[in-house]
Amino acid sequence: MPSPNIEGQQRGYVIPIGGAEEKIDNPEILTRFVELAGGADAVICVIPTASQLDDTGERYEKLFQELGAGKTISLPIRERSDAQNNEYVEQLLTCTAVFITGGNQLRLSTILGGTPIAKTIRQINAKGVHVAGTSAGAAIVSQHMITGGSTGIVPTEDGVNLAPGMGLINTVVVDQHFNQRNRLSRLLSAVSYNPFLVGIGLDEDTAAFIDENNEFTVVGSGAITIVDPADIEYSSMADARRGDALTLLNLKVHILASGSRYNISTRQAFA
Repeated sequence: MPSPNIEGQQRGYVIPIGGAEEKIDNPEILTRFVELAGGADAVICVIPTASQLDDTGERYEKLFQELGAGKTISLPIRERSDAQNNEYVEQLLTCTAVFITGGNQLRLSTILGGTPIAKTIRQINAKGVHVAGTSAGAAIVSQHMITGGSTGIVPTEDGVNLAPGMGLINTVVVDQHFNQRNRLSRLLSAVSYNPFLVGIGLDEDTAAFIDENNEFTVVGSGAITIVDPADIEYSSMADARRGDALTLLNLKVHILASGSRYNISTRQAFA
C-alpha cells in the first residue's frame, strides 16, 4: 500500500529521479528539491545505503548545503542493525525531506526492508515530508521494484526481475537511466504482468515530482516515458515460454519532456 493517508494532512511529494542528476552547471532538480524542503529552513536526511562508496552521504550533505538547505544530515546505514538505530529514527522525525542516493537497489531493500527506518520514512511521507530518490533510490519508491532485466525494445517473458520496494506509491513501476541504457523492454515486461501498473521510465537528469494528488510534473533535461497498459486488448504473457517475445496489443505510450504533467490516478497526460 502507498504511504497511509492521514486525515487533514497532505502526503509529501514523492520524487523519483532517473540518476546522474546535474549537480554543478544547472542543478534544476536538486534546487527544486531543496526549495520544497524549505530552503534555509530545510532539514534534509540523506540515506546513502545503496552506495558502497564511503563519501556518498558527505558529498550530498555538502551539495545540499551549497544549494541553500539549512541543515543536512547523512545517516550512515550500512547494515540492518544500523536501520534499527533509534537515534537515526529520531533524526528522521525532525527532517523536512529525505533523499535516497543511488547505488544497488537490492542493498536498499535487503538492508532497509521491514525496519524502523523504512517504516518511519513511510510515516513521515504521509505527514507531509518529501521523499526523493535517485537511480536505485528512485526504483525503491514504488511497491514493485525493478532490480534487473533485458535491454532493448521488445519485451520477453523473462525480461524483468522484480522485488518488493518501499511502497510510497503503489500504482506505478519505476525504471531509471531509461533512454541511456535502453530499458524499454524491461518496463514493457513489467507492466505486462499486471496492467494495474503504470510504467514510468526516467531518463538521466530527469525527475517526476509526484504530488499528494498523484499528479506529477516533469523536471530536468531529459524525458519521462509513460507506458499505460490500462486498455490493453491482448497479452501473450500467460502462454509465453521462457525467453519468448511478447505480443501486446493496444498499449498507450507517452513521452513527456520538462514541464509536461501526468495524472497517475486518471492516467491523463498534459503538455
